[in-house]
Amino acid sequence: MPTSPSEPSESAAPSESAGATGPARTADLAVVGAGPAGLAAAVTAAGLGLRVTLLDAGERPGGQYYRHPAPGLGAARPEALHHGWADFATREAALRAHVSAGRISHLPGHHVWSVVPDGSGWMLHAVAGHGPEERAAAVPAKAVLLATGAYERQLPFPGWTLPGVVGAGGAQAMLKGGLVLPGQRVVVAGSGPLLLAVAGSLAAAGATVPAVVEAASYTGYADKAPALLRNPGKLAEGATYGSALLRHHIRLLTRHAVTEVHGTDRVEAVTVARLDRDWRPVPGTGRRIPCDALAVGHGLVPQLELATGLGCATRLSADGTIALDLDAGQRTSVPGIWSAGETGGIGGAQLALAEGELAALAIAGRPAPARLTRRRARLRAFADAMGGAHRPGEGWTDWLRDDAEVCRCEEVPAGRIREAVRDLGARDARTVKLLTRAGMGWCQGRMCGPAVCALAGDGPAPDRRPLSCPVPLAHLAQLPASER
Repeated sequence: MPTSPSEPSESAAPSESAGATGPARTADLAVVGAGPAGLAAAVTAAGLGLRVTLLDAGERPGGQYYRHPAPGLGAARPEALHHGWADFATREAALRAHVSAGRISHLPGHHVWSVVPDGSGWMLHAVAGHGPEERAAAVPAKAVLLATGAYERQLPFPGWTLPGVVGAGGAQAMLKGGLVLPGQRVVVAGSGPLLLAVAGSLAAAGATVPAVVEAASYTGYADKAPALLRNPGKLAEGATYGSALLRHHIRLLTRHAVTEVHGTDRVEAVTVARLDRDWRPVPGTGRRIPCDALAVGHGLVPQLELATGLGCATRLSADGTIALDLDAGQRTSVPGIWSAGETGGIGGAQLALAEGELAALAIAGRPAPARLTRRRARLRAFADAMGGAHRPGEGWTDWLRDDAEVCRCEEVPAGRIREAVRDLGARDARTVKLLTRAGMGWCQGRMCGPAVCALAGDGPAPDRRPLSCPVPLAHLAQLPASER
């Protein structure tokens, strides 16, 4: 099996993306994803003497967290929309310096769809570019670090397909990347601390936010005092968000959820109901809040397709999602494959930066400073406390009428899934998919997966697939016969 490069090759040239015409030169390390974790890993590894190739689907480093406004918008102060921009700016400057010196080959616009063993190392296959210029690319490397991030967890409810309903993270991305608001009167709902950040950002940009509707209760942090006290910076960050709500006169409704969206051509209002401890709506507590947009999300889900395709071991996180099982050096269970950031459990940008550095040190065969391992430990403890406090309760499926769509791509309603379980013998999400097509659409179950599992009575499970994103057949045809 491929193993870690304990000593970087002095003669290796900077890696380059290969098209169909020829192979690329082998990197000591290929990093997939240029968000906080991948960026920190790449610049740290390059600083330790490794030849690094950094691949990312985006055009600029930073990932979803440090999203840049489009250049044509002429944003004078993009850092005003971000928390912790200085950490990112330092590493972005280091990236540019390493690229100029030939220590890092940065390949933007490269969406890696498969990682396969290749002799004593690995071959990464990617779709490079967009539209007519799209081409196949292959990058060889001795070791691989997966920093693929996460996507939003959505729990459906009647009306969630109406125009004007966006993800909470999506609303923030619209503001950071496009300098636009999803609406003028925006209700922010779901669960998790991201809601407070989104509400504050939208209000600061000029939107009216009638309420933040949080399904969990902050009393869930009560038995996590040690983890909270070890992270005074996180407590200060929470106080900042709370003061923003007060300053903008935003009402915080805990143990409440949006259970229905109303409108014809777009959102006109939402119904908000009180929840019991299992997240079941309490009868008679519904109230209607007028709005023209809803930003909703229930935390994040680690993006693991590349890792699970390789057979990397997983674990159940405190927030109920599946994450990679990693050791102290950020190694996966597959020799030669490391991971950092949200793939190991949702924890935020600061934890991702620390894990990226730790992974690079391990790959280079260097000891990790005690301060860095302590930082990771306390940030991970806080992340677990946060995940447990906001984990969805089992009763949330009571929001769903039988006619409510669960799978948006294939237009599969909750009633059809319940019928598959009740009458057709389905006992897991895979069988439900085969009987109803739920999860077979364009998003491949990323949006509806948690809901289908819950309705099927099935716990979350790693989803193994050979391709992590859509790939043109022509690219598959160009593969060597041994990889087809």
